Amino acid sequence: MRTAFRTARAGALLSALLAGAAPLPAAAAESTFDVTVLAAACANCHGTDGRSPGGIPSIAGRPEAILSSQLQAFKSDAPPANTTIMNRLVRGFSDDELNALARHFSQVRSQAPSQSPSQSGKRGH
Repeated sequence: MRTAFRTARAGALLSALLAGAAPLPAAAAESTFDVTVLAAACANCHGTDGRSPGGIPSIAGRPEAILSSQLQAFKSDAPPANTTIMNRLVRGFSDDELNALARHFSQVRSQAPSQSPSQSGKRGH
């Protein structure tokens, strides 16, 4: 019984891998593109929604053109001086993905909206 389970699990894993490796038509790949998935990688350093809680710059609400230019500079063969890991991180993104990230973070408010007590789950007694 255990062998049958392992075989079924291996088959399901192989099917999932092969399905993920199958090339998609450009239109299909573009229609399923979700920039929020890419933006989640930025949260490790720049904070949730691009609002950094520490010494790393916040990117939320910055102008799209500036963000795009900075991302492209990090990706270039001669990244800006004092670049930490950004030059290595952005190499994994296409130019379209970098532009989408710049657009995404430019549209995020630089300050988180304040919550009323009813929205934050607090109840007055």
